[in-house]
Amino acid sequence: MAKGEKVIAKNKKARHNFFIEDEYETGIVLSGTEVKSIRAGKVNIKDSYADFKDGELYLYNMHVSPYEQGNIFNKDPLRTRKLLLHKRELRRLIGLKQTQGYTLVPLSLYFKKNKVKVELALAKGKKVYDKRHDIAKKDAQRRMQKATRVSHRGE
Repeated sequence: MAKGEKVIAKNKKARHNFFIEDEYETGIVLSGTEVKSIRAGKVNIKDSYADFKDGELYLYNMHVSPYEQGNIFNKDPLRTRKLLLHKRELRRLIGLKQTQGYTLVPLSLYFKKNKVKVELALAKGKKVYDKRHDIAKKDAQRRMQKATRVSHRGE
C-alpha cells in the first residue's frame, strides 16, 4: 500500500471466484453523505460488479449504508455509481469485455489523497475444479510451512 492510501473495503471472494488478468484504479462518483458513510466503513462490495451502459462504466450492487446524520440527503444504498476512467482505457475494456467475455469486478475500495478510489479487476470466472485446485495448492503450502516451523523448533 502506497503512502496516503487507506483501504476501506476488500472483496476477498473475488480472487477465489475469478482469474484476475489486469487491474485498474478508477475514480467513483459519490454524494457527500455517501463519502461520510464510507469514511465510517459502512460499505460492502462483495456482490458488486461493473458494466457498461451508453459507453460509460457503472458499478452495480455496491451497498453504502445511509449516513445517520444525513436525513434528506441520503441516497439509495444500492444505486448504480459511475466509475471514472480515461477514454482510452474505457475503449480497451469495452473491446475485451465484448470479444473475450471478461467480467469487471471491484477488488477494493480505498482513499487516496482524500479521494475514494476503486481497484477494478479484469477477470474471468473460475470453474469449480479450478477453485478446488487452488484450495489444494494453498493447503499443501500451509502444510509445508507448518512442517518447516516444527523442524526449526526441534533444533
